[in-house]
Amino acid sequence: MQADYENVEVEGKAYLLRPDIPKEGKIRRLKPGETEGGELSDPLKSYADEAGLIMRRSTLTPYTTYALAATEFAKEQGAFDPFHRSMYKAYWEDLKNIGDFEVIRSITEECGLDWHLLEDRLKSSYYEQEIMNQFQEGVGIGVRGIPGFVIGNVMFTGARPYGIFKAVMDKVISGEDLSNIAQ
Repeated sequence: MQADYENVEVEGKAYLLRPDIPKEGKIRRLKPGETEGGELSDPLKSYADEAGLIMRRSTLTPYTTYALAATEFAKEQGAFDPFHRSMYKAYWEDLKNIGDFEVIRSITEECGLDWHLLEDRLKSSYYEQEIMNQFQEGVGIGVRGIPGFVIGNVMFTGARPYGIFKAVMDKVISGEDLSNIAQ
């Protein structure tokens, strides 16, 4: 989106998709037709292919609070984009447990950030209230899954083809009424 439009601001926010997951993560049963490390089924596979993303299925649902807190830390350091990309790659491409401190440490250092400071903050729950505030904000506007996007006054939940985002953005820029947009 930022490549196609000048002055577009993308702001990442925390959302606890599965707040019930324990710190060690939880084994995720594969659905019929899925294989561990295999590609996702459609429509997600098609959306990922269209966006040039690799998305493979893990059998672990990770505890994401530490990853979300680390992302807040990266955001404060001006490194949201590279950190987010690295975290995405670790989970979806490399099938790593993004709730594990060693995985987070590796990504933090890869992005040139101070692991020792982040580790102290993770252990002290420094970002917990901010994560909960962002989660509640998302719930308050109707977010029920990830990814969630707000463009103008249109909110999307879930992966969508890029063309939908582009069409909505073009309408926002032209000042068109968005009340009839199907979400």
